[in-house]
Amino acid sequence: MNDTTLHAPQLSRRSLLKVGLMGTALLGTAGLTATLSGCSASTPTNGYLILRSSDLPFLRALIPVMLEGAVSAEQMPQAINGTLKSLDTSLAHLSPEMLKLTVQLFDVLALPITRGPLTGVWGSWDKASGDDVRQFLKRWQNSSLSLLRMGHASLLQLVMMAWYSRQEAWAHCGYPGPPTV
Repeated sequence: MNDTTLHAPQLSRRSLLKVGLMGTALLGTAGLTATLSGCSASTPTNGYLILRSSDLPFLRALIPVMLEGAVSAEQMPQAINGTLKSLDTSLAHLSPEMLKLTVQLFDVLALPITRGPLTGVWGSWDKASGDDVRQFLKRWQNSSLSLLRMGHASLLQLVMMAWYSRQEAWAHCGYPGPPTV
């Protein structure tokens, strides 16, 4: 009788189940904590349709890192504010289910109990350096957990679409603007 089972020394069914259960427990705890603490309250901050005050420190740390090379240092504050407005408008047009998932992602990134272990940024986002944010992005991009890789892709797409929907971004990429009659 021949043994035809495949052996993968790094990944067994048991370790895959453990990782899945730990991830589910961690995200479930984060969601429950956010709900009970009021962090995930859907009250937008002043001037925004969707974005909450708990979302802004993370996004203000993330956007400059993602726009490096496309925006000069002098123009960065204006670019951050414009990108936040565009992102807010985009979020307001998401389906309710996609918006719920995006808000959950922002909650996980805002809560200290989940931020540290998942991102490697143990302090507040206000104090995170550009290198801290780059390491976080690299960590999620190369993670063995598909949930973190999906989170990375979502953040990348959300911010890049918000930035490149703005007219001031068009010159950098050579886009002359939409066709006009």
